[in-house]
Amino acid sequence: MKNFLLLITLITFIAADAQKTVETFPSKKLKEDRELTISLPPSYAKNPAKKYPLLLLLDGDYLFDPFQGAIQYGNYWDDLPEVIIVGISQNKNNERENDCSVDATTGLPDEKGDRFFEFLGLELMPYLEKNFRLAPFKIIAGHDVTAGFLNLYLYKDQPLFNAYISLSPELPLGMEEQLPERFSLITTPIFYYHSTADGDLKKMRTRIQALDAAAKKISKPTLNYQFDDFKGASHYSLVLHSIPNALYQFFAVYQPISSAEFNEKIVTLPGGFVDYLINKYDVMEKSLNIKMQVRLNDFKAIEAAILKNKAYAEFDKLADLARKNYPKSMLADYEMGLMYEKTGDLKRAVKSYQSAYQKEEIGNLTKDMMLNKADEIKNM
Repeated sequence: MKNFLLLITLITFIAADAQKTVETFPSKKLKEDRELTISLPPSYAKNPAKKYPLLLLLDGDYLFDPFQGAIQYGNYWDDLPEVIIVGISQNKNNERENDCSVDATTGLPDEKGDRFFEFLGLELMPYLEKNFRLAPFKIIAGHDVTAGFLNLYLYKDQPLFNAYISLSPELPLGMEEQLPERFSLITTPIFYYHSTADGDLKKMRTRIQALDAAAKKISKPTLNYQFDDFKGASHYSLVLHSIPNALYQFFAVYQPISSAEFNEKIVTLPGGFVDYLINKYDVMEKSLNIKMQVRLNDFKAIEAAILKNKAYAEFDKLADLARKNYPKSMLADYEMGLMYEKTGDLKRAVKSYQSAYQKEEIGNLTKDMMLNKADEIKNM
């Protein structure tokens, strides 16, 4: 509980300090103006060519700040990427209920619900695509009635969003059976998170659990699925438990190599340590559409695995990867120096460390360090 309260304090502090803008969007579909709250990543202006994942929040009135705080906190530690956050205001004149209205017999959008469904897909998303640098990876999130409504986009042959955060959803008719069917049929990668709690509304909780039971029977590599049933939480407090879990689920592959990943997945491999690193970043690019430079700490983790397993020949491939990611730095020559040193080719090791001395320092690799390593080998 203390850790949970600390997280909430940090999220609140970060969100309060973060910048956000509010703009009015005139909707022809809704025949009214809607208020949008928008947060751009800190690096947005500095990197004009970079595109960012989108997090679209229904119930933006009260979901915006906790989501923004969690994103910024995770990004501070490089566990979560920067994203563009857009929250839709739904707190006036019972807007959220009207926006998410569905037919009682079909469970599909009706009247204003149909117009809101089209507003998101045919007006708002094209506007965001045109005016902001969006990466292909798009998340939508909501709570209770809006959480149930957002699932309707999975009924489309080509779902509008890649990832869905459904917090204690109030499910339209038949959705606990129909949604798992859609999971089975959709061929594109889908990320899906939903949650409930023992203090949740009983009529909703029972159907959410039924949805989970059916969804867990589906096993396919393109479905990234997680369900949480929190103990000691209410219909409202489960939101603050869910947000970090959902985000860390979706962006798990983005996170740097942790000590647990190193000990449980990497160092135990019979070989192919560099391939593991390459594949990690390939999966990140293919599943999240995030292309980024291999982190220096991830290089060091693979270096440690190679040393621990005495797989010294892999330093050659690690050096190639270093040249691609840090071409001006001494990293590649340093890795080659390690390979020659560990395999007893001391003459080449000295040359590699001397070559590294001519390049730019990086991380804890310094010119003095390269000279010292070369001198130590010469004096052997």
